[in-house]
Amino acid sequence: MTLSELAKRLDCRLEGDGALDITGVAGLEQAKPGDLTFFSNAKYAAALAATRASAVIASDDVPKPSCAVLRSPHPYLAFAKAVEILAPQVRPGPGVHPLASIADGVTLGDGVSIGPFVAVAEGASIGARTIVYPHVTIGRGAVIGDDCVVHARASIREQVRIGRRVILQDGVVVGSDGYGFARRPDGTHHKIPQTGGVVIEDDVEIGANSTIDRPAVGETRIGPGAKLDNLVHIAHGVQIGRDVLLAAQVGIAGSTVVEDGVIMGGQAGVVGHITIGRGAVLAAQSGVTNSVDAGTFVTGYPAIPNREWLKASTVFKKLPELRKTVADLERRIEELEAALARRPMP
Repeated sequence: MTLSELAKRLDCRLEGDGALDITGVAGLEQAKPGDLTFFSNAKYAAALAATRASAVIASDDVPKPSCAVLRSPHPYLAFAKAVEILAPQVRPGPGVHPLASIADGVTLGDGVSIGPFVAVAEGASIGARTIVYPHVTIGRGAVIGDDCVVHARASIREQVRIGRRVILQDGVVVGSDGYGFARRPDGTHHKIPQTGGVVIEDDVEIGANSTIDRPAVGETRIGPGAKLDNLVHIAHGVQIGRDVLLAAQVGIAGSTVVEDGVIMGGQAGVVGHITIGRGAVLAAQSGVTNSVDAGTFVTGYPAIPNREWLKASTVFKKLPELRKTVADLERRIEELEAALARRPMP
């Protein structure tokens, strides 16, 4: 594809030779002639100056490099679309593999692709053009919408409802039992049946080996456009809002509400029965023990506003020295008090 053709498809402004043939995409340092790359972070300026790419996607404020440029106000997004054009993913053809097990009463939409060793239980429904890769298990009465992709070894339990254009990466478990037990008088624990539902709304992506639990009653819900990274755990009854971003190993305890647009860094942990307000940001490894107001940026354990945490963190390395100083001051005060006590009264 010529660079000028690609510029039109990406809605970018071309600076340079539009007749260049673009055959692939690559990072700044790995790119070679024929490749398209992108630049969106100033700390990679040296890599941009040295790149061998034929063209780069960049914003208007980036000085022109030695190669051709496709100007975009959103270079990372434009590059993502370029990857879709230049390196499209191979989709399996429609049809049900002979080694798949499809129970009676299953509904399959037009163009569905079912791989080998897939098991679909009675009453389940799979929407049009959805791809189900090998070794996936789909439970009784589960509903999967149109244009979804369910990767290998995912487990979609009974009565789970999944919307359209949802992507489940390898090993995802949706609808596993929530963690609920009632203590008996003798100290042992009686399992509480987890009979509630799980709803995954449209345009959600759930990363590899993540788990979404069902509650005893009610439902666990992941809102439209939410993106969950690998190894994320969503406990029973949690409500995740629209366009929420959860990085790897985030854990959210039961019945917590995460409002629209929240971002949680890797390994952030949230206790149950609280609310994370709209647009809040939780830094990586934050431990959240109380509700967080909308738009707040919190850090640390227990999580506090980020600016306060930054001020406190500068003191951490000085604590041994401060401890010694305090001990010295206490000793000197004791000596002064002892000396005063020995002084005769006038």
